[in-house]
Amino acid sequence: MNDIKAVIIDGYVDEPACFGVPPYISPYIRYIAGALREKGLQETDISFFTIDELRKDRTDAAELIKKADINIVVAGMTVPGKYLRSTPINLEEIESIFSTASGLKVLGGPIRLGFSLEGGKKAESNLINATDLIICQKDIEALVYDILGETTKDPEELEHRFRSVEEIGRWAVKGAFIIRNHPDYPNVMCELETYRGCGRNQHCSFCTEPFYGSSDYRPISDVVLEVAGLYEFGARYFRIGRQPDILSYHAKDRGGHIPEPDPQAILSLYKGIRNVAPQLKVLHMDNANPGTISAYPELCKEIFRTIVKYHTAGDVAALGMESADPTVVKANGLKAMPDEIFEAISIINEVGRKRGNNGMPELLPGINLVHGLMGESKKTFDLNYSFLKRVLDSGLLLRRINIRQVMAFPGTRMYGNDELVRKHKQIFLKYKEKIRKDIDLPMLQNITPAGTIIREVMCEINDRKMCFGRQMGSYPLLVGIPVNMPTGTFIDVTVTRHGHRSITGIPYPLDINTAPIPLIQELPGIGKKHATLIHSKAPFSSKKDFIERIGNEELLAFINI
Repeated sequence: MNDIKAVIIDGYVDEPACFGVPPYISPYIRYIAGALREKGLQETDISFFTIDELRKDRTDAAELIKKADINIVVAGMTVPGKYLRSTPINLEEIESIFSTASGLKVLGGPIRLGFSLEGGKKAESNLINATDLIICQKDIEALVYDILGETTKDPEELEHRFRSVEEIGRWAVKGAFIIRNHPDYPNVMCELETYRGCGRNQHCSFCTEPFYGSSDYRPISDVVLEVAGLYEFGARYFRIGRQPDILSYHAKDRGGHIPEPDPQAILSLYKGIRNVAPQLKVLHMDNANPGTISAYPELCKEIFRTIVKYHTAGDVAALGMESADPTVVKANGLKAMPDEIFEAISIINEVGRKRGNNGMPELLPGINLVHGLMGESKKTFDLNYSFLKRVLDSGLLLRRINIRQVMAFPGTRMYGNDELVRKHKQIFLKYKEKIRKDIDLPMLQNITPAGTIIREVMCEINDRKMCFGRQMGSYPLLVGIPVNMPTGTFIDVTVTRHGHRSITGIPYPLDINTAPIPLIQELPGIGKKHATLIHSKAPFSSKKDFIERIGNEELLAFINI
């Protein structure tokens, strides 16, 4: 099959248990590349582009798409959010790409479950009318593999299936090379899968994870080999994110509602990753079920201690709380009651709130709140706010409070029962703003007090006279720097001010002899007038010279002369 040419287009995915918006690259892309390689295609036969690259009207990409034997688009958002510098593909772009292609056309990923660009709107299952387009109904990597191996059947007649853990064990390693073609390389965050499918007996009313079947735990050795392969191709940033609950990886079914965690499995996983990727820069996690923490607090504490020992600081355990209203919890089969959630937050704080070497706490919980669920009333909003206020007043830390309206997918209990989204829309907007002001702002001030040094912030975009950057990691804190900076570079930053969901900072240490006034005035206790004075007296020959002429010795902790 050496004469076959393939194009993979990353339209970006955003799911509760998988993220693939830059600087992240999802497992889907790597699995597909590996499946193609296993079918005999060489690396040079496989082209890879992100939708952002195609938006730049690249003629080379257009020609490859036109001539390729197979064009594969990965797309879909089941929990759409707001993104700093990338926007997931839309239906018009998908149609445009396939309209110019002459070979096989395959569309897959979570888009198979339905499509919508924002929360609060029903996901539609009728996508595109193109008759020659194959929309994969299960795993796109398996379908691509089968298409290339079938010579007697029409590709459109092939049975769609789920891939096996053995297959992705091979494909994940064979497809690791593809990260070198990502426009952000080498600063690419590799999302790692440990398993799919939820092990709970009862599923949340809106959840799409049950569509992947029962939990299919990957062997620890396979995940470690995948990391080794990625590391060999230059990957240094990893997140164990593609699972509904990291605490349940290789968990034991004891016949209860929630499987029993296996701390040894997590220990073996993290130690194995560290052994094969000794110079990694980020090792983070994503989802943790608060119900698991409540049911097995000591086992989960042991797991969190392991994570803190082997990960990198700034990690976030995203907890699917969804609601603090017991009525909503019961009506939608949610994971835990409010007091159980509070206990989970307390446990993670106990183990992980110590500040790490990158300036952020080692490990903090995040909270996901979903509105428009069955049983919701005006009281629900008050209960959620009161719960968050309780967390804040208790001195506990939450790195991230995600508030969204439910997106209902065909096949879930929520589909056709989301009328409360529209009914409570105005209440939702006011409540969300109140949380941002009353909870998020003081919480952020507690997490990163003014004067905190945040290490290794990547400058991502310049917007007018501001640069916005983030650390590489799981739910990284957005940093605004009040001057333009070279994008793609990494700097240390001194925190100076706080917004509702972001901070303002300046390069650390600040070169006082070359710094412009907008940066100098961000120094502690320095306003625009004083900054203008300092700027007019530069350059300074030494710290002693600075003190003699300016008289503010405290600034020496933040500047360089």
